[in-house]
Amino acid sequence: MSSVSSKILIKGGTVVNAHHKEVADVYIEDGTIVAVQPNIKVSDDIKVIDATGKFVMPGGIDPHTHLAMEFMGSETIDDFFSGQAAALAGGTTMHIDFVIPVDGSLSAGYEAYVEKAKRSCMDYGFHMAITKWNETVSEEMEIMVKEKGINSFKFFLAYKGSFMVNDELLMEGLKKCKSLGALAMVHAENGDAVFEGQKRMIELGITGPEGHALSRPPVLEGEATARAIRLASFVNTPLYVVHVMSIDAMEEIARARKSGQRVVGEPVVSGLLLNDSVLWDPDFHFAARYVMSPPIRAVGHGTALQAALAAGVLQLVGTDHCTFNSTQKALGIGDFRKIPNGVNGMEERMHLVWDTMVASGQISVTDYVRITSTECARIFNIYPRKGAILVGSDADIIILNPNSSFKISSKSHHYRTDTNVYEGWTGKGKVETTIAGGRVVWENDELKVIPGAGKYIEMPPFSYLFDGIDKADAKYLSSLRAPVKRSTT
Repeated sequence: MSSVSSKILIKGGTVVNAHHKEVADVYIEDGTIVAVQPNIKVSDDIKVIDATGKFVMPGGIDPHTHLAMEFMGSETIDDFFSGQAAALAGGTTMHIDFVIPVDGSLSAGYEAYVEKAKRSCMDYGFHMAITKWNETVSEEMEIMVKEKGINSFKFFLAYKGSFMVNDELLMEGLKKCKSLGALAMVHAENGDAVFEGQKRMIELGITGPEGHALSRPPVLEGEATARAIRLASFVNTPLYVVHVMSIDAMEEIARARKSGQRVVGEPVVSGLLLNDSVLWDPDFHFAARYVMSPPIRAVGHGTALQAALAAGVLQLVGTDHCTFNSTQKALGIGDFRKIPNGVNGMEERMHLVWDTMVASGQISVTDYVRITSTECARIFNIYPRKGAILVGSDADIIILNPNSSFKISSKSHHYRTDTNVYEGWTGKGKVETTIAGGRVVWENDELKVIPGAGKYIEMPPFSYLFDGIDKADAKYLSSLRAPVKRSTT
């Protein structure tokens, strides 16, 4: 990767894990954390980084990205190298991307993504989308889990005519996920109703980016979230709701969790921070950069999602990083349905969550580590290899200076896209150093990355979310009081 030293000592910082923080030194050797304790002594030839007055934390893990993805007649502008390089500059050291099947084939999709990821400069994992159902898909899911290190499958309840699955397919998928110990994930919007909403807008002559938000209101996200939650309850398997964008969806998750159901809610940075007023901007090119699905919502939704995240109703923060440049976004001039959906976030997530949630006093520093790294590692069953600064954990570490400031601009970001939805945003708390795989890859505002240095991280099935599921099933069966034995006379 970069910096030749395979031995690094981080001195005097406040080491933060999800459960605890302490002033300590961290000693790294050959990509692994070897010691975490005060006053570690090392020889003079070892690289020492002074972290006095700064926070030393696990590198961020972004659970939701789309690099080099073909979508809506285009391909996202950031590939595995450019997207990951940008992420490292922002303090994220691992991400989980979504493999899209090729003509429904999981194996072909997997192979295509293995090829796309060859230029990776940081560690990554894969989720797998399920876009159709037959016996082959069912068998391939098993191969993905048992041989390819994939432990999650995503079902789109939106995008009618392309990715969308109906309730029957969702049920089959939920059952299969349960049997494999894999986590079912849903994009929760009612695709049939969205299609109707789009027709309605076009009939009203509303063809610009504002039509995107108007065609798929929060009620449709709430409906699909509730439906997915209830079907997951019926099957008794854990559910992960991606990009929770509205109060409507969040309240369905809150209700389910309160009843004891295993439901995980993932807000994304854009949904926490932005509001939909930008979609009404008279400049098409400006407005179009904010088009994503589910859409950015009206004022009030973001602050409610922040509060839910602070309270633990929502558990971790992703980005749904899915970037298209201005030329690609312009495919939808005259018809919002053709604007490629997606915004940036991989580079900004750690800074914006710190500024919005920690610097503002909404959450603690340990909670910050939990929602940006540890909880993701636990859910996808790679903790404590990832998501922790513990002896034996991978040396994926960031050093954040709470007194430094950051400024976001498309002129200085590391993506390939020419716009940034957080343009001009400034705040407190800057990632000054990023260490990935035991190598310093970001220091003094300079990236030092090499294509091909990133590793594929296999994620085993049956995470903690599955603990006790078998007991609940047994309780259900014993509660049926059936079949009733009746005499045949």
